[in-house]
Amino acid sequence: MIEGDGDVSDKLSFLYQARLALEKGAVRKDWGGRISVALVYPNAYRIGMSNLGFQVVYSLLNQREDVVAERVFLPEGKEMPLWVEAGKGLLSMESFSPLRRFDLVAFSLSFENDYPNILKILSLGKIPYLSEDREDVHPFVMAGGITTFLNPEPLAPFFDFFLLGEAEATLEDFLVAFREIKTHSVVRQEALRVLAGAVKSLYVPSLYRIDYHKDGTIQSREPLDPAVPEKIKVLRPELAEMPVRTSTLLTPESEFADRVLIELGRGCTRSCRFCAAGYVYRPPRVHEKSSLVARVTEVLKKDRSVGLLSACVSDIPGIEEITGLILREGGRFSVSSLRADSLTQTLVEHLRDVGQRTVAIAPEAGSERLRKVVNKHLSRDQILEAVRVIGAAGDFSLRLYFLIGIPTETREDVSEVLEMVKAIKHHLVKEATTRGRMRQIKLSINCFVPKPFTPFQWFPMDTVQSLKEKQKWLKKALGREGGLKVSFDLPKWAYVQSLLSLGDRRVASMLLLSHVQGEDWSKALVQSEINPDFFVYRPKGLDEKLPWDFIDHGITKDHLIKEYQLAIKGEESDICHVGECVRCGVCEA
Repeated sequence: MIEGDGDVSDKLSFLYQARLALEKGAVRKDWGGRISVALVYPNAYRIGMSNLGFQVVYSLLNQREDVVAERVFLPEGKEMPLWVEAGKGLLSMESFSPLRRFDLVAFSLSFENDYPNILKILSLGKIPYLSEDREDVHPFVMAGGITTFLNPEPLAPFFDFFLLGEAEATLEDFLVAFREIKTHSVVRQEALRVLAGAVKSLYVPSLYRIDYHKDGTIQSREPLDPAVPEKIKVLRPELAEMPVRTSTLLTPESEFADRVLIELGRGCTRSCRFCAAGYVYRPPRVHEKSSLVARVTEVLKKDRSVGLLSACVSDIPGIEEITGLILREGGRFSVSSLRADSLTQTLVEHLRDVGQRTVAIAPEAGSERLRKVVNKHLSRDQILEAVRVIGAAGDFSLRLYFLIGIPTETREDVSEVLEMVKAIKHHLVKEATTRGRMRQIKLSINCFVPKPFTPFQWFPMDTVQSLKEKQKWLKKALGREGGLKVSFDLPKWAYVQSLLSLGDRRVASMLLLSHVQGEDWSKALVQSEINPDFFVYRPKGLDEKLPWDFIDHGITKDHLIKEYQLAIKGEESDICHVGECVRCGVCEA
């Protein structure tokens, strides 16, 4: 039972118990003698439960006899004032335990936009925001997830440490080391030093000193202890040595509603220059077809609905065989993403037969020139052929993803988005005439945000004003075309995301200011002692020390520079051939 005010506590207890009653797969353990971990997803329950990475970590932790892991999510809607009114601190789902009672509070971070929620959760959990303000009575606050091994620095003052890399390769060594810390009751600061020296993928921000040049760029970064490494190695598992990962917790209150998520592979061979996941999940790894078929068959014996996850599902060898198997067994499936040039008629027909009503593809840019800049390896003819296949196969809505603000973009490139959409619409209309009906074309047009460890990390973000003008022009031009539904993101939020993606630990003060100001970023950025434009609008020098340079993914900076220079020239480079080349450095690392 949740303690606190009677009526409020009863409402919160009922909410948690109702959710748990709908779930399949939750783990409950006695805490005695175990490492207690509050696994936190800094967003709503329905979003966190749709994240396969979060579920994998929950499963891996609870597979260990010496660990108990329980989930914590950001309260939403009417829940938030109830937690504030209860006043006893945010609680875990499984045992209604206060966040501050756990040994570890472990955040799973997938998106920079969730960063403000970290401070909300720490506040609700009655845990000091800053690592330096925590004492031995407080839990250690840690984080993992893709944004942490892109650039953890904007969050550095809030976390005791980060575990950089994929969970299958990092958790075991960390938990063994942490068990020693817990068993011997090592005091907090000494524990951080011992962990940093013992676990090569663990990063403790407080154990490093950073000095700056007068112009604000980083002059030096040095560990404060000789036992602490200068660089932190990001670790990855070999998929061949792992089972095919699936979600172990099912609930109707998620984006996938009781659908078992199945991971087909990690990473992507396509080498798009804007895509951080395509670089930091190198080398790309795909499970053997036989392993995937066996796992899908096993899942279908208990559950009839699956979600197939990969950076590009249509690139997976044997995908038509897998989707065909699901259909023959009377199951249902959805797919996470598709490529226009690997989309086959058979796969589209399987999507139609399973009842899917929308197919999504991502041209990214309207012009051939700009697609070469981003290394998309996708021609206008290939896009239109994919549209023809989709239109011929069934009565689908079509969702198209475009980016604006891509480096080197001109107004002519923006106008080519309109021309591309008109050509796509023409081909869909032509295919639809035989059926007498055409469903809607949906456009999602988003602002480009530069990411660390990509060739675009040196480029600035396009200005908010420029992006607004491009959006205004596109909205007006596309509005003249019938049968289109167009959505845009907000440039001001793209600015904040760029700040949190590209900033160093000085950005943490802006994040804290925003939290104190009730998430008023405009006020926080005005009040900041450091101009946020320094991180967002300033082109970086190729010889500059970047905030994330201390992270070792195995990718050489020389390779990223070569790709950056090819982007400026508007030239494509080859896709990733795993094991056949050593261009980026990962396969020889």
